[in-house]
Amino acid sequence: MTVFHPRRAARVLLVDASGRVLLFEGTDPARPGHRYWFTPGGGLTPGEPPAAGAARELAEETGLRLTPAELGRSVRSETIEFPFDGVWYRQEQEFFVVRVPTWEVDTAGFDAIERASVTGHRWWSAAELADTAERCYPTDLADLLTQVLAAAPAPEPSC
Repeated sequence: MTVFHPRRAARVLLVDASGRVLLFEGTDPARPGHRYWFTPGGGLTPGEPPAAGAARELAEETGLRLTPAELGRSVRSETIEFPFDGVWYRQEQEFFVVRVPTWEVDTAGFDAIERASVTGHRWWSAAELADTAERCYPTDLADLLTQVLAAAPAPEPSC
């Protein structure tokens, strides 16, 4: 029987003007051959509201500093189960969307676990996500990105 460690998390779909989403590439320290791509975000501290955690994680992992209010409402809530570094988690997570014209990712705020397990990052289009054989989380990220883009198209550039 698997015993799950409960965890609350907030994740961010950081989307650029071309409609691409930022993903980090990582490995599980307990399973070095297990490579995957995932959105910025992470665990919440006890009592931390999801939007506050998403803003904190976004700043730590990408250098982009926003207030929780600037994140708006979550676009998705889900519960997932997964192993990481020998621990099984049952994670309740919220997803937020942030649109930026462009962004130069700054990972200086990574913690020790992130420095050890994150191997890179890149921007992915929905078509690239739909066509890739690489492991991406959430598993339906191509559909989620397509839905998000349809619901909130990129803002018009101002003159």
